[in-house]
Amino acid sequence: MRVLGIDPGSRVTGFAVVEARGAALHPIGFGVIRPAAGEMAGRLAEIFAGVARVVAELRPEALAIESVFLARNAQSALKLGQARGAAICAAAQAGLPVFEYAPRAVKLAVVGSGRAHKAQVQHMMRQILRIDEPLAADAADALAVAVCHSHTQQTQGYASRRLTRVQEAAR
Repeated sequence: MRVLGIDPGSRVTGFAVVEARGAALHPIGFGVIRPAAGEMAGRLAEIFAGVARVVAELRPEALAIESVFLARNAQSALKLGQARGAAICAAAQAGLPVFEYAPRAVKLAVVGSGRAHKAQVQHMMRQILRIDEPLAADAADALAVAVCHSHTQQTQGYASRRLTRVQEAAR
């Protein structure tokens, strides 16, 4: 399964596509979308177009995105929500199912601590996915969201198969 992870932002949106082959995860592509400075509507259009391009080129089967967290600044939270909306709309237009994860849950899944720093997430993504090159913080966060979703899906699949076996044995 290929998962598109998104770390939304109105100035920089990180994206990453990770493919699960059995228990192994492989990065297919990752980077950032940097809209030109200017009006918010134009930046949102660029985020939408950038995510649509990634979906068309890398063909993910699902979108995993960070949910909005409480920000100290209401304007920042609003802009983040709008960037998320642009990314979600691009994925939904392509027919992808959308899954949301809290930033703390993503960090917990990939680092082992919900309070991990960006540098720790970058380090773990380079280790888990065997990436030699430096990672932009937003691309690393997008990789982490995709990895979190992949692990969640694998765990749910395992639990479902196990339950089925237990139910069949009880008959």
